[in-house]
Amino acid sequence: MSVEFELLARCPTTGARRGRLHTPHGVVETPCFMPVGTQGTVKTVGSDDIESLGYQLLLSNTYHLSLRPGSNVVSRLGGLHRFMGWKGAILTDSGGFQVMSLAHRRKVSDNGVVFQSHLDGSQVNLTPERSIEIQAELGVDVSMMLDECPPYPCSREDTEAAMRRTHLWAPRNLDARASGQAVFGIVQGGVFEDLRQESVSTITSYPFDGFAIGGVSVGEPTELQYPVVSMTAPLLPDDRPRYLMGVGHPKDILHAVAAGVDLFDCVLPTRMARHHSLYTLGGRVNARNAQWAEHDGPFDPDSVFPATARYPAAYIRHLFIADEPLGQRLATLHNLAFYGRMMSEIREAIERRSWDRLVERYQRA
Repeated sequence: MSVEFELLARCPTTGARRGRLHTPHGVVETPCFMPVGTQGTVKTVGSDDIESLGYQLLLSNTYHLSLRPGSNVVSRLGGLHRFMGWKGAILTDSGGFQVMSLAHRRKVSDNGVVFQSHLDGSQVNLTPERSIEIQAELGVDVSMMLDECPPYPCSREDTEAAMRRTHLWAPRNLDARASGQAVFGIVQGGVFEDLRQESVSTITSYPFDGFAIGGVSVGEPTELQYPVVSMTAPLLPDDRPRYLMGVGHPKDILHAVAAGVDLFDCVLPTRMARHHSLYTLGGRVNARNAQWAEHDGPFDPDSVFPATARYPAAYIRHLFIADEPLGQRLATLHNLAFYGRMMSEIREAIERRSWDRLVERYQRA
């Protein structure tokens, strides 16, 4: 294996795990949150910013990078790490999410997916083999298998069809691996418990380097999401990393960590930042609200971070009101720092057996 998972500690009262993911580009402390850099960039910030915040793993996207600038171009320039000046590890989504999000631009068959490019309308053929090949060209640390991700709501019949196609593609993804390429399998099954159990049984029968829970956070309410995660995560192999795809609200992360999940990604902290919403222990705040117009201090004294500590709330509000790009950048740095601290405190709580105090600290976040 080119990646290896090391389990260091367990929470005695939950299923929470403290571990390390060893990758070709360094060790990733888990539980871990991955900022999303879909097109090789986390919007408004640079790789040096992400490194300064302590992040060790980023997520990029196979479909988008294959179209622009092209995986062959990235490969000729030394791989995605060198291309974006990032020293840590990279995981790439396979393009499976776009099967759902670009449904109006694609046709799915057992062979693969045919997209109409959102850039120029040209035809893009994405098979399990091609997805793995693109990710190998990008030179990333962890490649995801191509799967079919059903939306919510979705009938049982359509959910089962997507799951069975995901199962059909699983061995094809593995057979297409380059030497030393790490590939994670993806469990589907929607909100149906028996389908999730079937998918776990099938996907974990293959020698993937890690396993993900897919098809969650695709529109379903929290009361349906939580049972899926609670039931599925503990069924995944204990000696491999467990990844919950696309989930990023602080409370949802805490719930999933307690269920035994190790890796997370979501656009939420960076997208909300660009829409003038900042995370604090007291909940999200709208930086444009009039209450901050003359506030000569932070939005939350318990959520002050080095990258933004010098700027009062009134100034950040002014930047958003004046439509200055610096406002989006500062809010992004703030939110990523908040998530970075939360994940660090999660790891510490598992080690120190102080989980209940941690949950209380983030109950309003």
